[in-house]
Amino acid sequence: MPEVIFPGPEGRLEGRYHPQKEKDAPIAIVLHPHPQFGGTMNNKVVYNLHYAFYNMGFTVLRFNFRGVGRSQGEYDQGIGELSDAASALDYLQSMNNNSKHCWVAGFSFGAWIGMQLLMRRPEITGFISVSPPANMYDFSFLAPCPSSGLIINGTADRVAPPADTVSLVNKLHEQKGITITHKQIEGADHFFQEPHMETMIGSVSDYVKRRLTETSR
Repeated sequence: MPEVIFPGPEGRLEGRYHPQKEKDAPIAIVLHPHPQFGGTMNNKVVYNLHYAFYNMGFTVLRFNFRGVGRSQGEYDQGIGELSDAASALDYLQSMNNNSKHCWVAGFSFGAWIGMQLLMRRPEITGFISVSPPANMYDFSFLAPCPSSGLIINGTADRVAPPADTVSLVNKLHEQKGITITHKQIEGADHFFQEPHMETMIGSVSDYVKRRLTETSR
């Protein structure tokens, strides 16, 4: 897994880049949880999402937000982190300008950043939001949400209570032209501790594979 350093808005960003041999392979970026609560690109959920996409034929990039690991800069309340994610997507696209599909996946804080990136980048064709913290962050910017995606959470999540996720999903269901798929993993906590990780990753893979065979957004 090649380590990469690429330019971000506040200096260098550190990532792991995993290319496919096919030049037109779909691309995905994976965004990690909150930097101030120990979130890094090597978080278990992020790592497993990365490999799930890679195993489905995607060229994948995960990276550390500013101030995490060897990434320069310091935590910026999500504003700078959104710019970091945009830079990561720029970098990934510059290496893969033939790819027809572009996905963003994020876990917790990363899910919030991923959904904002979605609003800024019309080329994103699908998203995965794992344990979105709808109780902590305002998701009302998703009006309208520009592409279909999967929101997945655990029924035993104490960090981001399922009720808040359900109300976010219900709001998104009212929008036309996109389909939001919502999956709850019975008994799973915020971090999908075993044995729930495998179930969650299986659900993500099933969803992405199905979407790749469909032509609509």
